[in-house]
Amino acid sequence: MDSHEVMKELLKKTGAKQVAAELGLSLSLIYKWAEPPEEGTGSGAGNPLDRVGQLIRLTGDARLAQWVCEQAGGFYIRNPKNLAPGRALIPITNDIVQEFADMLATIAISSSDNVITDEEAKKIRARWEELKSVTEGFVQAAEVGNFGPPVEPRTARG
Repeated sequence: MDSHEVMKELLKKTGAKQVAAELGLSLSLIYKWAEPPEEGTGSGAGNPLDRVGQLIRLTGDARLAQWVCEQAGGFYIRNPKNLAPGRALIPITNDIVQEFADMLATIAISSSDNVITDEEAKKIRARWEELKSVTEGFVQAAEVGNFGPPVEPRTARG
């Protein structure tokens, strides 16, 4: 979904007048944020979502995305690298199970003294992020059909 489409949907829920008043901006600017940018016509205006995207691309720093996610009560995690089609399903499933086991081991070790330090919390977070990433890669591969039925090897006809 393009940024102007997101803005249009947001303005259906929270009216443009309210947004303009709260942000101290003109109503016409708020409406322009919900219009597609058209070259040469001047309609549409770079909206805050476009600016956030530009900042992330410019800096290459995901902390901005993390901050935005925190404002919405969430947490940012990068999408995993795509799994190549044709990989065997069982080893990939085992990878997820191993990541989960590693995370549980990290939690068990960290909590063995009934206290979790800041450093231990960081280690738990890192294991959790890795588990989510590996699992997301699996889910995405499943969604695009990377785990179809095995292909029968061709035999030479004589």
